[in-house]
Amino acid sequence: MTENTLSNSKGRAKPKKSVKEAAVGYLSRRDHAEKELRQKLIARGYSAEEVDQAIDFCQDYNWLNDVRYASITVRNGIAKGWGELRIQQEMAMKGVESSVIDQVLEAADIDWNQHACEVAQRKFGQTPIDTPKEKAKRYRFMQSRGFNFDQIAYAFGQDEEY
Repeated sequence: MTENTLSNSKGRAKPKKSVKEAAVGYLSRRDHAEKELRQKLIARGYSAEEVDQAIDFCQDYNWLNDVRYASITVRNGIAKGWGELRIQQEMAMKGVESSVIDQVLEAADIDWNQHACEVAQRKFGQTPIDTPKEKAKRYRFMQSRGFNFDQIAYAFGQDEEY
């Protein structure tokens, strides 16, 4: 065999596993979004045509399903104490379509204000906010978790000003 038959266009050695085996291997460990799986397979050296065929194969058997992936991401995000914005960002980074994200979040039927209260309670307990510095610290924490300002204000019951 010549060197050209052993490598692909990027000069990397041809993968030993078939693209279908590699795809199923990734999916056996955890669910993936279609775009995420496509990127992983292409990075391993498979051609775009091979990757398309493997993705179609996995979708035919319902092993690859963006709606299921998004549902799992929502459930896991809520368990981690993430807000709606953080969960949306996570799914968008993995390549889930915005229409799928909206569909799954609507179907989840979560009271985000109540969820924000639970996260704040878990993190800060019943200790009152007694300084503007403490208030800013708590708001920053909740923002980093993906809650919007209204949800954060609701969680801390902040009607008064400092």
